[in-house]
Amino acid sequence: MTIRLKRNAAVVAGACALALVLAGPAAAKTFRYAFQGDAQSLDPHGLNETFTLGFLGNVYEGLTAYDGDMKLIPALATSWEVTSPTVWRFNLRKGVKFHDGGDFTADDVVFTWKRILTEGSDQKVRGGLMKDVRKIDDYTVEIETPGPVPTLARELTNIYIMDKEWAEAHNAVEAANPKDAGRESAYATSHANGTGPFIVAERQPDVKTVFKRFDGYWGQPKTNVTEVIFTPISQDATRVAALLSGNLDLAYPVPVQDWDRLNAAPGVRALTGPEARTIFLGMDQFRDELLYSNVKGKNPLKDKRVRQAFAAAIDLEAIKTKIMRGASTPTGLMIAPQINGFNPALNTPYKYDPARAKALLAEAGYSNGFEITLDCPNNRYVNDEKICQAVAAMLAKVGVNVNVFAQAKSKYFAKVSTQNGNDTSFYLLGWTPGSMDVHNVLNNLIVCMDNEKKKGQFNYGHYCNPKIDALTDKIGAETDPQKRQAMVDEAFRILKADVGYLPLHQQPLSWGVREGVVVAQRADNVLDIRNVVMP
Repeated sequence: MTIRLKRNAAVVAGACALALVLAGPAAAKTFRYAFQGDAQSLDPHGLNETFTLGFLGNVYEGLTAYDGDMKLIPALATSWEVTSPTVWRFNLRKGVKFHDGGDFTADDVVFTWKRILTEGSDQKVRGGLMKDVRKIDDYTVEIETPGPVPTLARELTNIYIMDKEWAEAHNAVEAANPKDAGRESAYATSHANGTGPFIVAERQPDVKTVFKRFDGYWGQPKTNVTEVIFTPISQDATRVAALLSGNLDLAYPVPVQDWDRLNAAPGVRALTGPEARTIFLGMDQFRDELLYSNVKGKNPLKDKRVRQAFAAAIDLEAIKTKIMRGASTPTGLMIAPQINGFNPALNTPYKYDPARAKALLAEAGYSNGFEITLDCPNNRYVNDEKICQAVAAMLAKVGVNVNVFAQAKSKYFAKVSTQNGNDTSFYLLGWTPGSMDVHNVLNNLIVCMDNEKKKGQFNYGHYCNPKIDALTDKIGAETDPQKRQAMVDEAFRILKADVGYLPLHQQPLSWGVREGVVVAQRADNVLDIRNVVMP
């Protein structure tokens, strides 16, 4: 079966927008935008975080990509075919240059695969989907998988290709985690050399990043932007004020309570929609004693009754109403409706029942409750710290004293990540599968953590049920939709019965945009500047 896809013209609306293709120097356009936190690194393999990957997706590229409607399109590969159940052949794009002038070839693809398997990589799960990557000639590679992986082309969208020669010249052949920034072997955390439409011209972490249009780019994106100035602005009010004053062309996220204000103000508008991200709480279920609790000698979260009590104590409707201003969608599943594998029949949240929560805690031997610390980012998700504070207040009502430890996402991820040994007892996280498929969620978050097999690398609490592992392997290879869905449903039923995670909600897309600026608001909350057209 040969798959040949052509880049289609997505999302940018209006005849005037279509006329503004590829502006020349005489019509230079600067696009200014802000997010609530900075990208954590320029190393494309150091952190598997949607904002950082989306940010770097303007500089680096994968073999495949998504357009503004989340349709899979060719990028550095022009076409591909499945030559056997476990072998894919990719035809690479010729004439592509890296920003330093180097040629893109099959050697760079093979090198990149090997790099994402190194210690500092946060892309090991995706790397583990591949058994081998072989160079056939300079513009052809074969990817062999351990078993059938029908979603492989989608997983490749977030594996950004690096220049082998550039990495070797700068001692960057191994991936570097953001916490390694500044070390001799972490050159790629602060320097970039991709094939994308924009070059990093200036980088001041947590202050400003300036991108310039790459004149040697192989494609013809619809954007007329020639310069991009990105500013991380942590305070919601400051971010919105900068948009209203005309200092920004786009800001996100904006508080949901400001939607009406933006729509009423001249020259700006709110751009909203459902995001394909699920926000959830994870719990340490593997240590014999929690790192951050007053319970000594045992781990209360290993007791299913305690996890059930936590689930019964959290009022998702109250979070939706009071914290999210009605804009979130409470969930009982670890995937959003936009994700392949979602079954609305199973999307029933745990029942809010504080009386039952108290009874379960007493039954488990914690009638007087206990203390625990909840790790939380304060600039990653919509109202993330406020959600954590609300959860703490709800658990306090059933006797569990929760200390919220909220940090900027750079410090938060460095603390709780697998590279740091999952230094957490209780944590808030959000997940949008890059493949937009359920297998990505199962393989990254829910299967037993296995460093050798490169599975479960984001299962920070080490929830583990071998039945789900066996189902996940079968789901990854099954091509019959009905059989596959039946196995997905079974896996989620097991997870829910185990109370392995505490799903909270799908958060909204919440952007503020200056009038006349045309963007594509993707369901994964990624801003691809290829789709930005300035007035």
